[in-house]
Amino acid sequence: MTSQFTVSGLTKTYGSNVVVDRLDLTIEEGEFLVLLGPSGCGKTTTLRCLAGLETPQGGTIAFKERSVFDADARLNVPAYKRNIGMVFQSYALWPHMTVRDNIRYPLKVRKMKEAVAGGAVEAAAEMVDCGQLLDRYPAQLSGGQQQRVAVARGLVARPDLVLFDEPLSNLDARLRDQVRTQIHRLHQKLGFTAVFVTHDQSEAFALGDRLAIMKAGRIEQYDAPEVVFENPVSDYVAAFIGMSNKLSLRRGHDGWETAAGDPIDLAHGVVRDSADRRTAAVARLRPDDVLLHARTEEVPVGNVALHAELVTYEYGGRYFDVTVETGGEQLILRAPAAQHSAALRGSRPGAPLVVSFSPASLRVFAVPGDETTAAPSPVAVTTGGRA
Repeated sequence: MTSQFTVSGLTKTYGSNVVVDRLDLTIEEGEFLVLLGPSGCGKTTTLRCLAGLETPQGGTIAFKERSVFDADARLNVPAYKRNIGMVFQSYALWPHMTVRDNIRYPLKVRKMKEAVAGGAVEAAAEMVDCGQLLDRYPAQLSGGQQQRVAVARGLVARPDLVLFDEPLSNLDARLRDQVRTQIHRLHQKLGFTAVFVTHDQSEAFALGDRLAIMKAGRIEQYDAPEVVFENPVSDYVAAFIGMSNKLSLRRGHDGWETAAGDPIDLAHGVVRDSADRRTAAVARLRPDDVLLHARTEEVPVGNVALHAELVTYEYGGRYFDVTVETGGEQLILRAPAAQHSAALRGSRPGAPLVVSFSPASLRVFAVPGDETTAAPSPVAVTTGGRA
């Protein structure tokens, strides 16, 4: 793939509030890029700048070597001349137009009469399973149908770039999965270039060729989903992509330990050289990586074992979502129902438990403000913990 869409030094402010902060981004032709982050991180504003719906204060945007925005040159190509497709969170269908007319609208604006005559509208509707709805009005459609029509409208003119602004967030869980799968299949079939904004990490992993995780108007990590999943670059990214369990680590007399005093050996040890005076670190791990045990003897060899107390549990069919507390910190884990149902049903909050995890499942990060920049790495430790 060749680099086709380039954003350089993009800056957008509202008064003294910096929403997009000197952002750099490249999008390859045919790539499905996902901007991922919490509300207020700048992802939607970035998308709107690409669309020409917002005017940045600084930077450049180029589509296929054609500059569409340059702050220094005072160039700002309007949205209708950027050859983009847009799919909004709120569907944004014209209520007085039929489905046919809504899908046809981008072709009409671009004066693509041959495409209309050639059946482009009908073909786009069929792509999203809405061919039978062409003569209906938006008010006669379900939310899922309206969003599929919006996707067809965004693709019908074969734009250079398709922009999706949280298009699934207004749908219920079942419809969200259906429309997400449909968008993925359409991308595989048509190969269009897309930027997709979401705060949902499951959507990001399912759809993205690359993910750009945003924080305070900047990109914290920009990589393939598999790389982000396995190797988050910061505590912020790790927490956002599902490593919801956090353990505060401190350096004790004999090595690294949790807040409860349970030992955890780290690859670089306590002191690498006289300049390393690190005293704290943060470890992240996923609920799926934490195991539940009734006794320490059940802990697999090589796992880290922590003594804990039951906080609560919720039944989820084949598993229980269990919350435990250890050393003043709460961990969430998924326990197979077939193995743990009887014990959990018979337990009350405060009941003693043992949890464990493989050191390989940990991702360890430096604490901001600590004296060194690099975080220690975990290695296998012996089963145990405090007696």
